[in-house]
Amino acid sequence: MNAMLLRDFLPDPGLRGFIQCYRIVHFESDKTSEVFFKVYPPKPEVCLHFVLQGSIENKFADRNTKELLFPVTLAGQQTSVTPRYNSSSLLNFQIVFQPTTVFRLTGISAFELTNKYLDAEAIFPKIRFAFEELQQAKTYDELLAIAQRITTSLVGNILKDVHQLDAAANWMKKRGDEISLDWLARQSCLCSKQFKRKFYERVGVNPKTYARIIKFNNAFNIKNANPAWDWLRIATACNYYDYQHLVKDYKNFTGQTPKEFHILENNSPECKLGLSKELYRDRFRSGTLQL
Repeated sequence: MNAMLLRDFLPDPGLRGFIQCYRIVHFESDKTSEVFFKVYPPKPEVCLHFVLQGSIENKFADRNTKELLFPVTLAGQQTSVTPRYNSSSLLNFQIVFQPTTVFRLTGISAFELTNKYLDAEAIFPKIRFAFEELQQAKTYDELLAIAQRITTSLVGNILKDVHQLDAAANWMKKRGDEISLDWLARQSCLCSKQFKRKFYERVGVNPKTYARIIKFNNAFNIKNANPAWDWLRIATACNYYDYQHLVKDYKNFTGQTPKEFHILENNSPECKLGLSKELYRDRFRSGTLQL
């Protein structure tokens, strides 16, 4: 492999209420027929994928099919793993949204996007122009500058007003299950039933499921940042009652035990190149991930 970049970049402060980060995934291999395989666990995020070079193919077990991502794909909130095949030459630029941003941008109920990968041109009619502009970028800095303009334009045409629940969803991402859902409902000026309904509409899953995804994802990230830690230490760091509760979440979200799933993870391109530990530690330092 000749080159690789896998890194998250924070947006300008004025956009951070809408955008979690920009992500660059760039592979260049001298083996043109090589295909990179990785199983992606569910994350608490919704994002736009701009496949600027190469191709990405998802495998869907429920349909027993493989499907290429569209040039610009909107990935809704996922609740299970996605096996993915990337071409040997790949430049995938991602805009990772805050939990309720896509609902506010489009007015589309977020649950309609859950576990889906959709043609973003059907949702954002002018996104093809952004794709073509990104394709012309010569450097990573140019990609980021173009992305700033794209997202500034998008949020300038917001359809849905801000709601206290938007802040509640962001607090959940930062604090996981440390915050009571009843307390979040009160902070959102909603009863528990209204909170669950509106959360499902704006985020795409119910609040308990979202909290579990956050907690599971935190365990996954901490293990990648600290591979020498044993699983009991990971469970304790992520506020699991015990190791078996951590195993239960891994099996629910991936179908495998923590050890089994991280054997697959250890064969990912970033792990093979020794970049995984620094990648995840950098995400914690930058604030895109929370301890």
